[in-house]
Amino acid sequence: MTSLVVTGIGSLVTNDPARGGLLGEIRDAALVVEGSKVAWVGSRSDAPAADNAIDVAGRGVIPGFVDSHSHLVFAGDRAEEFAARMTGTPYSAGGIRTTVAATRQATDEQLTANVARLVTEMRRQGTTTVEIKSGYGLTVADEARALEIARQFTDETTYLGAHVVPADYADDPAGYVDLVTGPMLDAVAGHAKWIDVFVERGAFDEDQARAILTAGIARGLQPRVHANQLGEGPGVQLACELGAAAADHCTYLSDADIDALAQTGVVAGLLPAIEFSTRSPYPNARRLIDAGVTVALATDCNPGSGYSSSVPFCIAIAVRDMHMTPAEALWSATAGGAKALRRHDVGRLTPGAQANFAVLDAPSYLHLAYRPGVPLVTQTYLGGRPV
Repeated sequence: MTSLVVTGIGSLVTNDPARGGLLGEIRDAALVVEGSKVAWVGSRSDAPAADNAIDVAGRGVIPGFVDSHSHLVFAGDRAEEFAARMTGTPYSAGGIRTTVAATRQATDEQLTANVARLVTEMRRQGTTTVEIKSGYGLTVADEARALEIARQFTDETTYLGAHVVPADYADDPAGYVDLVTGPMLDAVAGHAKWIDVFVERGAFDEDQARAILTAGIARGLQPRVHANQLGEGPGVQLACELGAAAADHCTYLSDADIDALAQTGVVAGLLPAIEFSTRSPYPNARRLIDAGVTVALATDCNPGSGYSSSVPFCIAIAVRDMHMTPAEALWSATAGGAKALRRHDVGRLTPGAQANFAVLDAPSYLHLAYRPGVPLVTQTYLGGRPV
């Protein structure tokens, strides 16, 4: 098994609580990779020999970002919708149907190429683990092919047949719920790890969402929820009731919602690029963290409400406008994302973890928020190999 030692690390973020502080940061550090996993971390002066060596000349090294929420299987864009929002048109869930129409018309090759383009974009910015949802097909065949395409790029695939009620079922939402929980679920269950539902006005109500998630759980899928994006609602409480891994968005929360998240351990997935792109209020990350809620940061990359694939951009927003510290934001985009996916082998750089990391053209992670908009990731490593 070939080994690699990365030396000359100005600041190494391990996310190992045993090393002290939130990030387990090691200064003047080294990292040893054997095969695809981390074998050793510590002071550069104590680094063992390896087959190969790389000196990063004082640059910072961080765990690869874990983007726990994205919608990458789609066709077309909604740039005109974005322009309209910037002149005062409010965001609503209805725009999803525009993407549904374009996605249904696209070929498998077109959809696959678009996902590949976006994943490459993410890799260049330090993302090494990404969750990808369906949800822009909303027919049995289109949802199945979306997940088959997503599985070419990640094991973290999510069935989101319950994104919105499509136009062809506008007069029969109950019939669409039956489709989502019956033939559509049968067709996708072998291609998905997760099941998700958009619990929101204009999408699915509490009873519909409970039925959809319960059906998915019965088929072995793990639940996660789009919750409380456009206003207070039942999404967070439903996520906590059903033991979801994450409730994502969490823009509008009551005290009871926050208490439920803290008590159940359901991760609050915050998606600040969405608020940036929709001119909506940002979630109150400080309120969540101070209450003991685990927070993840993710892009929610999609063609409608937020077309950004950049986790560093989300980190900068979270620090500037959501009152997170730089350390909290980085932790949430790495270890927090891993918790949102119930993963223990990513989001950290400790022995036995996947050797997924990013080298920064900066001495430490602080520059991710300090220098917003600057492409600071100079190299991304996935399983110990540069990508």
